[in-house]
Amino acid sequence: MTHILVVPGLHGADAGHWLTWFEHEVPGATRIDHDEWDDPVLARWAGRVKQAIDRSSGPIWIVAHGFGCLASVMAAADRTDRVAGALLVAPADPELFSADGLRVSADDSRLRYPSISSLLPQSPLAFTSLVVARADDPWMRLTTASQWAERWGSRLVLASTMGGGNPDTLQGPWPQCLRVFRLLQNAQGNLPLGSMMERQAPDKRRHGWLAKLRRQSRATL
Repeated sequence: MTHILVVPGLHGADAGHWLTWFEHEVPGATRIDHDEWDDPVLARWAGRVKQAIDRSSGPIWIVAHGFGCLASVMAAADRTDRVAGALLVAPADPELFSADGLRVSADDSRLRYPSISSLLPQSPLAFTSLVVARADDPWMRLTTASQWAERWGSRLVLASTMGGGNPDTLQGPWPQCLRVFRLLQNAQGNLPLGSMMERQAPDKRRHGWLAKLRRQSRATL
């Protein structure tokens, strides 16, 4: 049985958000359990996604938004034998975040502390992925989204080309996004590529991406 994990971004996804609509439209979709939606600490968020993957049986699909995309990529990179694919909508720019949260303080417009960019996977992901980007996204420039999509081996699609819903605000029903997700699933066949591409299962303890991030987080904090 295929499981779908829904991962909201910063501040979560309220009742009017497209991700909430998506969750209700897909039978069996599960939102990750998290009580720190306003505190974007990547190690904690990615840890929650990883726990959700480990609790699920069968292949996993991830549908994420904003900062949730970064947490999902981080967690899934350590679980490529479990993840069939990911739909990453309007990912946040990792340059805006440090290991312990936003790099811009409330009383200082300057970027503070090293960003998490170097801690994210820098090579093609071992599972199918699609990045949906917005041309006017305040959290990620389109050129930056294109660079990360290329780095991860992801296909890039503009939200404005996906009719229906409101691609400018990403609020309300978005049937075309659900259709694209179903097409992605059908093309992939729900088979985790990592189980075929890798001779060894990913290291779940010391040497994975998430372990690297946690070590960096401790050093920063």
